[in-house]
Amino acid sequence: MAWIKMVEPAEAAGELKAEYEQAVKRAGKVFNILKVQSLNPATLRASMQMYLATMYGPSGLSRAEREMLATVVSWANHCFY
Repeated sequence: MAWIKMVEPAEAAGELKAEYEQAVKRAGKVFNILKVQSLNPATLRASMQMYLATMYGPSGLSRAEREMLATVVSWANHCFY
């Protein structure tokens, strides 16, 4: 298992703190998938923009279908978040 340094929400400042605050507004907490990107807040922001566009932007798939696909892919990859 790889070990990646992560900045915890209580230690975050500046741009990272702002990203974490948005995460809490969206999901009620900061998930590890975001924390592993914490050393590069610009990458974290871009990743979240891509996620939001993929899950909420115009698409031929419904929101439920997108969630179902994300769940199946996470399960297939043994991701537990």
